Amino acid sequence: MEHVIPISLDGDDRFENLALCCFACNRRKSGQIDGRDPRSNKIVRLFNPRIHKWHEHFAWAKDKLTIIGLTPIGRATVKTLELNRDRVITIRKADLEIGRHPPENDPII
Repeated sequence: MEHVIPISLDGDDRFENLALCCFACNRRKSGQIDGRDPRSNKIVRLFNPRIHKWHEHFAWAKDKLTIIGLTPIGRATVKTLELNRDRVITIRKADLEIGRHPPENDPII
């Protein structure tokens, strides 16, 4: 399956069509399957963890708290899902303090 199709867009509820995420990101994503790349202003598909590799589309900033979109898909996903909103940064900061963040082997630039 190339793209996860939201149930709201006539996708089904088979495991292969579902993607796990936190409640807040799920609400932000809703039925969207694409978003606007803030650099090119073009509409692109959002990141799909079933077909895309995280490290090809995202990296952590030097502060290890902020996600940087490296590609149009990454940038559109960061913007559309508001992946660097204050609440998430606060959670990442707490996880960083106890050594639980960032995930091992994730790129930091």
